[in-house]
Parts: sequence; structure tokens; C-alpha cells
Amino acid sequence: MSQWVLAFAIGQCHAIYPNYLSIILHVIPCTTVNFDLDVGPIVCGVHPPLYLAPAEKENIAFSSFPDSLQFEQGSEVHSFRIQDLGASHKHIVLDHGNNRPDSIDGYLYGYSHFSQRRDNTSKRGYQQTSLVLLSHLQYPALFTTLVMKLGPLFLIHGVPMLETACHNIANWCSPSPGLTTELGFLGSVLHVELPINADIQQLTETASFHEKFDPALHLLSSIAPLDPPPISIFEASLSHLWSIWECLMLCEPILVFGSSPAVTSQAVWWLRDLLRPIPLANDFRPYFTIHDKDHTLLVNKLPPRSGLILGVTNPFFQKSCAHWPHVLSVGLKTRCGNVTIMAGPPPGWCTRTHRRYISKDRQLLTAIEKACHASVQHRIQASLDLRRHLSSRTNTLLVPLNRYLNTLIPSPAERTTVSGCRRLKPFSTVDFFSSLKANGSPLPFKSATKRREFYERWLKTPAFGLWLTQQEEVVHRTLQDKWAG
Repeated sequence: MSQWVLAFAIGQCHAIYPNYLSIILHVIPCTTVNFDLDVGPIVCGVHPPLYLAPAEKENIAFSSFPDSLQFEQGSEVHSFRIQDLGASHKHIVLDHGNNRPDSIDGYLYGYSHFSQRRDNTSKRGYQQTSLVLLSHLQYPALFTTLVMKLGPLFLIHGVPMLETACHNIANWCSPSPGLTTELGFLGSVLHVELPINADIQQLTETASFHEKFDPALHLLSSIAPLDPPPISIFEASLSHLWSIWECLMLCEPILVFGSSPAVTSQAVWWLRDLLRPIPLANDFRPYFTIHDKDHTLLVNKLPPRSGLILGVTNPFFQKSCAHWPHVLSVGLKTRCGNVTIMAGPPPGWCTRTHRRYISKDRQLLTAIEKACHASVQHRIQASLDLRRHLSSRTNTLLVPLNRYLNTLIPSPAERTTVSGCRRLKPFSTVDFFSSLKANGSPLPFKSATKRREFYERWLKTPAFGLWLTQQEEVVHRTLQDKWAG
């Protein structure tokens, strides 16, 4: 089971906003539940048993609950990303006799089902519960679906339903890269495709389900959830998505503000997906709170980290991140007679520094804006069309670089001897721009000057360094294999 899911944790809170969030996180089976007003939430264990460092427990506890009022009664699903401290506590993990799997990228991913119900036995009038799925895998579409199915059933049936879910997952095959499979879960069958790796984008056009992709039947595990349709949460910023895409490519930090963790986490996952196939060179947090152990590291008076994407809901961040260059507030456009009071910036895109380099697709924009008023099915299809378009631009951005890199591959004559060159020749910025000037780029830049400025900036990003290293490794491995063969 640990190859897919590390553990489940259940948090309970008897509180009503706007008072402080008092969380009690308890564990299964046979756990002691404690809440100390001075210390905060205390976790005694998880199901199945898994050692968690104290900082991880606290991060999970606070990240699994909204930090703002959502509704009087109801539920929502969101996700979060926190540092995995397993490696630094390896000796403790071994002492507990628990073989905790090593992290893939240094982070734990939590997928939380939060619910709030009236409870007359509570002094504050409500009972709040979060069921959290923990994993090392970036599979938001898959794991969001799991907790959406399990959460309501757990509230009704309790521990036996959780044990059934764990048993189902334990019987799944190993999550091999590129796997397409059927996964049984709580009486249903999920048709799932896994990515080849975290930097390869899953596309509906190339999905391996042996039939046309149907969002109601098929799951591309690494994409953002499609419920609600993503164009709905970006509605107020649709015309600016081309600028937002450029900021993502240039590793510009973006603060994503929303009315709920569900909205911010979906938006951040959607933005993160657009970076593929460029290797991830930045940190992203689908839902980030002031209680996170990395709060002072990521939010301070210094310029924000390159490429950081931070999803927040607490109005506190509007002041503490006032110096950030870009703020994306997700949500619907404000319409006459239908004003929703929302803490924080109004829905829309605000940038202090960015001026667009590349022309937007106005025909697609018109179609997307029209789809915002159509059925859910049409909005999902429009969301997939928009994703395909922007993802295509990410791949197209690399065309001039791949063209130039082909000239750096040693010729057969240069690699005929053992001492011959079997790796890429050094990258020359001067030669690259000569190639760019001569051959251009398929992207519709506003001018040749804008084109050069954009690539000058991109070559200075950490993403370019990672991408170039990755290409060098691929070429070296290929040439070595050819030599050995």
C-alpha cells in the first residue's frame, strides 16, 4: 500500500469561525486524542502505522483544515504539499520498526476531505472533521477522487470503511511509470493512467485507454481535478492567462489567492501542470497556511523565491506578500446584482512588472469566455482545450533550443575512438541567439526584439539549467549505449 498511499489521518475540530481554529487530530486504531491550547494539535499515530516527525504532524493538522469560514454545513476537498522530514529522522523511523519509504522529491502530499456539521453537543455548535490521504506521489486527480469517495462514507461508517479502503489499495498493482490500469476502490472501478515521470505531461489525445478520453470515466492521475471545470475558477483572469503562462515559464513568483483551499489547490496544480515537460525548478504549495513550518522561509520581507507558486486563503497574506510582483486571485467575475463578499483581493490578475512578449490566441479566448456560460460538460471540454493550447506553447518554447542542441551533438567521426567525445558540446549563448535569429521561433512573439528578450530571461532561470542538464544526461547516455553496442 505504501507505494501508493503512506497513510490516512483523521482530524476533528469542535469549533465555529471566526474564533481560532482548534484542531484535534486523532489516529486509528486505538489512539489517544489530545488538544493543548498552548501546544496545538497532537498526533498519536496514523493508519496504517507510520512515524511522523512532530513538525510533520503539526503541518498536516493545520493544512487539512480551511483557515477561513467556508459554509455552515458541508464538505470540500483540497490538497497540500509539505516538507518530508523522514530522511532527517531515519534513525527514529527505524527505532519504531517502521520502514517508511523514502521521499521522491523531498515532500509529502496531503489530500484532505474536510466536513463541517452541526453538533448540539459541542460548545461551539459544529463538528469539523478532516480525512487526509498522505502520499509521496503527485497524483492530484487520482487522490482527490479517492478522498471524495471515501470521505462521506467514513463519516457514516467510521473505521471499518477506512480499513476497507486500505485493503483495496493494498491489493493494487505497483504504480509503475506509464501504467494504465483499473483500480478497484469501495465498490467502484477507476480507469487510471499514470505519467511516465513527474515532468511528462499527460494529454487526453495520447491517453492509453483504448477509447476516446471521457472525463467522467478516465483519470489522468497527474493533472489537476476537473471538478469544478478549471475555466470557472480562472474566469476573472481568462484574458490574462497568456501573461500568467509567461510568468510561469520565466520562473516568476506568483501568489494565488482564493476563497477556499479547494479553489487555490486546484488552481496551483493546474499552473504546475503547464510547466511540463520543463523540469520543476521551483517550489509550489497548493494550500499554504501561516502555521506551516516553512512560513517564515517562504513569506518574509525578502524578494520571493524564484518560481514560487503559493496558494493561500488567509487575508494576512495580502499584507505580508504586498511586495510580490504577481497576484492571481481566482474565482468568478463579479456580476451586477451578484456581489460576493470575499476577504483579500478581488478575483483577477495583478502584476507590477510583467509585459507580455507573445500574442494571445484571441479566437480561443472568445470560445473559452463563451463556454463559461455553458453546461458543465462544455466547460470541462473548454478547460481541456485551454490546457492543451498552453501546454503546446510550453513544448513550442523549447523548439529553438532543441534545434540548437542538435548542432552540439558530436558527429560520428568525433566519437569513433574510446577517447572521443560522447557528450554535448558546451552551450554557447552567442551561437544560440545566432540560431534563433536565423531560424526564428514557432511562438507568435510580438517582435524579434521581444523574442530575444524572452529567451535572454529564460536562459537565466533555474529551469533552463535543469533542462540543459537533463538534455546532457540523455545525450550522454544515448551515445554511451551506442558505443557499447
